[in-house]
Amino acid sequence: MDDLLRSKDMISGKRKIYGFIAAALLILLTVQPSLAEELEASDQASRPSLGGPDAVVNLMESDRADKDVLFESEYLKPYFDWKTGIKEKYGLAFGSDYTGVYLTANDNLPGTDDYASGGMVRFFGVWALPGRGTETCGALSFKVDHRHGYSDTAPAGFSLDSLGDVGSIASTFNDEGWRLTNLHWRQSWNKDRLVVLAGFLSPPDFVDTYGLGSPWLHFMALAFTTGAGTISLPGDSAMGLAIGGWLNENLYIMAGFEDANSDPTDPFEGFNTFFEDHEYFKHIEIGWTTSKDRAYLDNLHLTMWHVDEREEAGVDDGWGGVLSFTHYIGDKWMPFIRAGYAKDGASLLERSVSTGVAYQPNPIGATAGNLLGFGANWGKPNEAVFGSGLDDQYAFELFYRLQVTKELAITPDIQFLMNPALNPDEDNIWVFGLRARLAL
Repeated sequence: MDDLLRSKDMISGKRKIYGFIAAALLILLTVQPSLAEELEASDQASRPSLGGPDAVVNLMESDRADKDVLFESEYLKPYFDWKTGIKEKYGLAFGSDYTGVYLTANDNLPGTDDYASGGMVRFFGVWALPGRGTETCGALSFKVDHRHGYSDTAPAGFSLDSLGDVGSIASTFNDEGWRLTNLHWRQSWNKDRLVVLAGFLSPPDFVDTYGLGSPWLHFMALAFTTGAGTISLPGDSAMGLAIGGWLNENLYIMAGFEDANSDPTDPFEGFNTFFEDHEYFKHIEIGWTTSKDRAYLDNLHLTMWHVDEREEAGVDDGWGGVLSFTHYIGDKWMPFIRAGYAKDGASLLERSVSTGVAYQPNPIGATAGNLLGFGANWGKPNEAVFGSGLDDQYAFELFYRLQVTKELAITPDIQFLMNPALNPDEDNIWVFGLRARLAL
């Protein structure tokens, strides 16, 4: 009888979430184009959109932005001029980058490495096809990467496996090899007032994003990126659908669902898992911002999510929410506070609060160029994953991104971990990191 009741509750909960998402989609689809004010004319492929710093259109915009640099260099100007010509003639905007990360700690668990290092090369772009340069535009967005370790321990597992801290540092830097991050169709109407994404998606690009949420550009610790460590996200290249739009000049809403069993190293297996397993990650977000072009800079939003039970993986269903606030002050300071909660699922943390501030000494582009960041986090490990009785954790991170040239940034990073939950013999651990990124 108890099993039957739990089953009925689960079905009821799923119906509520599906109904919530359906209602959100209905609201977005009924937004009338006549309500939109005219935006300044610009190329569709480069116009800022709903999504975070790592969404392809926003990433390329950030890489192209003017920056306060240590050394001016014109050696690559012919290459960038050639790319501009390709974009103007064919509507294809593309880029690439290579990022390397090195981490070391003053203490570690017995039998584990006290350092980790790895790298990643990425190729990404947007190919605007029908309606280029008009209010209604379709575009193919893509991102492919190769992730590799320099050491036996990859950075993504260093914190959990070597330090006993329930978290992840440089969580995207693993040794999975070639992967498809995303390959999807992006359709917009009325100058991006309504945007639909369909295909292979990367949920961290548009779920609970904020201006300092990129592990390539900002903080390294997962506690300061998507969900503050409390969202049970699927992997990259998750087949699904996401939709976002503006209800007025300041209020937006986003919703979607993706395959919870995605595998970026074998993305086309997603056709089978999506249509046969019916195990999905669902999310909805409502947010407010001062203006559309500052959607992830001046931002207050609430993100709710639910993930189905994954039978083959042996992971229970779960749900949770994240409340996030950021405000860009004087184009120099960006304080933030973010709080997350998870009930079951496979997230690292069950409860988490992150706060901090970033400072841009000589602002030219939004959070582009030299950047100083500091964050503090309190986190409670997820009992559904790690069991009960573990201590709460505290983490602090300080980084400074030095923009050497417009293409090259070097970021030294220091983290202080208190009460690592899976390492009761240590009260605190220092972690020192270095990240370098070359964007072309």
